[in-house]
Amino acid sequence: MVDELPEGMTSAGLREIGASLGRRDAGLMVHAAALANWHHTHPRCPQCGAPTEPVYSGESRRCTVDDTLHFPRTDPAVIMLVIDDDDRCLLGHQASWPRGRFSTLAGFVEPGESPEQAVVREVGEEVGIAIDDVTYAGSQPWPFPASLMIGFFAHATTTDISVDGTEIAAARWFSRDELRRAVADDELIFLPGQISISRALIEHWYGAELPGSG
Repeated sequence: MVDELPEGMTSAGLREIGASLGRRDAGLMVHAAALANWHHTHPRCPQCGAPTEPVYSGESRRCTVDDTLHFPRTDPAVIMLVIDDDDRCLLGHQASWPRGRFSTLAGFVEPGESPEQAVVREVGEEVGIAIDDVTYAGSQPWPFPASLMIGFFAHATTTDISVDGTEIAAARWFSRDELRRAVADDELIFLPGQISISRALIEHWYGAELPGSG
């Protein structure tokens, strides 16, 4: 960590500058951020509790007592844009988010579960919507701290929303016109930033870039 920056320079994290980086530099920064998070939180051997040390240029850690090697963990998570028969998209607001922020639904894949099964379960748990036709859209490494976001589109077979009230505080359906008007007015809602796959899913459905950086 740099204690003092040269005059005229400021520090910024991956969330702030990721969208302005090229594919190569963004990939390098994501890899570095994920490794830094892992090293910070895994100083000891999970088998015996002894200290570990970085090896292989920081790509793994070795126990100083039993010599076992340990590697960074990646947690698979699904992120999905649900669309109904009227071609509206479903966005939710997490209870921990700032007022007005809406995004796609998401959740972690549980042990023994496929990503497609996780999509069905998470949507049902969070907003009470039944879905089918789960279609893979793309993926994105997300080092906050160590996730792989697996993106999907899904078709809703029901439309009555019932939020869980714990993780999701509110959710609503948006037509394209409604979403465009809402994000154009900063007092209504704002979307995730351009760096996120959630924004890419939303804008793919919308058919163009939406106003606002998130």
